[in-house]
Amino acid sequence: MFELKKIDSLPLDTKRLKIDDVVSVSKFHRSVRLTDDAVVQDKIEASRRYISDAVNKGKPIYGVTSGFGGMADVVITPEEAYALQANLVQYHKVGAGKPLPKKDVRAAMLIRAKSHLRGASGIRYELIKRLEIFLNEDVIPIVPDLGSIGASGDLTPLAYITGCITGLSDSFQVEMRGKKIPATEALQTLNLETLVLEPKEGLAMMNGTSVMTGIAANLIHDTDAILKLTLGAHALFAQGLHATNQSFHPFIHQCKPHLGQKWVASEMIRLLKDSGLIRHELDGSHDYRGSEPIQDRYSLRCLPQFLSPILEGIQSIKKQIEVELNSTTDNPLIDAENQVSYHGGNFLGQHIGVAMDQLRYYNALLSKHLDAQISLLVAPEFNNGLSASLKGNGNKSINMGMKGLQITSNSIMPLIGFYGNSIADRFPTHAEQFNQNINSQGFGSANLTRESNYLMQQYLSTALLFGIQAVDLRTKSLFGHYDASRYLSGPTRALYLSIKKLLGTQPSEERPFLWDDSDRSLDLDIEHLFTAIKENGPVTESINGHL
Repeated sequence: MFELKKIDSLPLDTKRLKIDDVVSVSKFHRSVRLTDDAVVQDKIEASRRYISDAVNKGKPIYGVTSGFGGMADVVITPEEAYALQANLVQYHKVGAGKPLPKKDVRAAMLIRAKSHLRGASGIRYELIKRLEIFLNEDVIPIVPDLGSIGASGDLTPLAYITGCITGLSDSFQVEMRGKKIPATEALQTLNLETLVLEPKEGLAMMNGTSVMTGIAANLIHDTDAILKLTLGAHALFAQGLHATNQSFHPFIHQCKPHLGQKWVASEMIRLLKDSGLIRHELDGSHDYRGSEPIQDRYSLRCLPQFLSPILEGIQSIKKQIEVELNSTTDNPLIDAENQVSYHGGNFLGQHIGVAMDQLRYYNALLSKHLDAQISLLVAPEFNNGLSASLKGNGNKSINMGMKGLQITSNSIMPLIGFYGNSIADRFPTHAEQFNQNINSQGFGSANLTRESNYLMQQYLSTALLFGIQAVDLRTKSLFGHYDASRYLSGPTRALYLSIKKLLGTQPSEERPFLWDDSDRSLDLDIEHLFTAIKENGPVTESINGHL
């Protein structure tokens, strides 16, 4: 978790922007310091002058001396060039739905500023400076979450940001100091004048992937916590099931050396080190176990192989997002040094659309695996001697344990699987006269992934409850009491204690986490765990240092 009091302002210059940088600004309100480097400013100004000269000379440049999209055959005179930009913002003020989360708008503003620093966009430094001011003053445009197909970038979402920072009209609104007010009023409070968009400035501000990329950066940051807690849950499950650590032996994974597979196996060995609740068989031993199979079932034994492509895929997504957030994504792009402009398609959000589709798919796979493990834990036929549904008090006939909790888990997992379906490969649009005849759906895919991550965080909240109950019961079967903290591995002990502290209970020799059904309201436990996971709170931090 970020300690902002120890972090200086983020320098926004030509250096590479990282996902953690975006998150520090978007979620934790780190201030931004826009570069005052003369070389950078000169490049920005040179591209602006190129556009100004082109307008004065009547050169044909898309969106500057022509209309937009399917109307790019319309010639725009120098006298009309300013009005064209204001009109672009206005006619794209057509968003629908609810407001985007503030953190996503903040991320988008940061990335949009970064996009313009290459000096290829043809806009004033002053316009970029507005983004810095709005971020540092926490004046956040109200941006609807519906309205972008991700073809010509995030035109409609970015139109709202552009209209707000320039004060185009009273209809653009911001959140400032906890209140929703017209952007023009916010400008007055900040002692800023309204800005009249110069040629290309509206197009440069709107034509790009900054909103979908900002959402994606925040989501992939959350995915790190999801992955860590998923491995932590699996380590608890392995101990609850009295599993072996042999399946993670390096020899096995050197024989099939996928990077993700080797990493997961080594992490599981470390997460289970010195546990008193597993079978330590790294020496190659494996004895007959009576009615139990000589080797663990697939969800335990194949954990590295199952998680490997997910881990590798998420690492690939991170790289794609970081390239995108350091890119200039509008059109046309200006090479002021050689006095030429280029029409192209950097605004297409295909990398984000595909990446977010993949991330939801990986969530579906993660939940599928967790579900298989939970199914083992609650079934006395497969859990190696634990009670049915992890029931605590075996002396009461009216006591059902975690039977209802499993049903809740089962209700969430299919939803995560449903969200795992792709959107980038379907729903073609033939927008505005067939000009945008392919699209990325990157904005929609990113918004769907936010819902998928929300469901994963809820699902993990249920899974961790099964984990701590299972290790308490396993401790009883092996050592005659319920205090699992004395036998868990070091990393999982930290997780276990953090969860119990959060939920207002302590390890006990006399009782497991859930003894009688009436002891606890498990829905409140789920809520507390979800909040902690969502906010990267103490539960996530407890496992952070070990992964």
